[in-house]
Amino acid sequence: MINIVVPVDFGDKTELLVQGAVKFAGQVNGKIFLIHVTPSDIGFAIGDMGFQYFPEVEENEIREELVQLNRIQQSILARGVECEHLLKQGLAKDIILEYAKDKQADYIVMGSHGRSGIYDVFVGSLTKGITKDSEIPVLVLPVHEP
Repeated sequence: MINIVVPVDFGDKTELLVQGAVKFAGQVNGKIFLIHVTPSDIGFAIGDMGFQYFPEVEENEIREELVQLNRIQQSILARGVECEHLLKQGLAKDIILEYAKDKQADYIVMGSHGRSGIYDVFVGSLTKGITKDSEIPVLVLPVHEP
């Protein structure tokens, strides 16, 4: 069986990425390992009193993200493809690469939103960073409108 790591961000193109990953998994007898990485600082806010931590904000956000991850997993299972998932906090690129290594992934499947140039200079691109640093082949699927 081919192990395929699929990072998801719950953006508006996530379903297109999942569809492509499921199609690929079906062609290669693959198992999908979904991963969503949430920032470590989602419970922090800056206000008049400086930095403040709100654990209930973090807990609610993580709970909602886990619900979304479960939904995606169930949709993949319903299409006849084996699937596991992980939600973890931290730096996305490092955690995704570590997860792929831990799962002995044969591929990492990511999406390309069709952005380029100045966007990558100022914001950076997770797909670009993983493609650059991964020892595992990265399959980049176009998930933008033609």
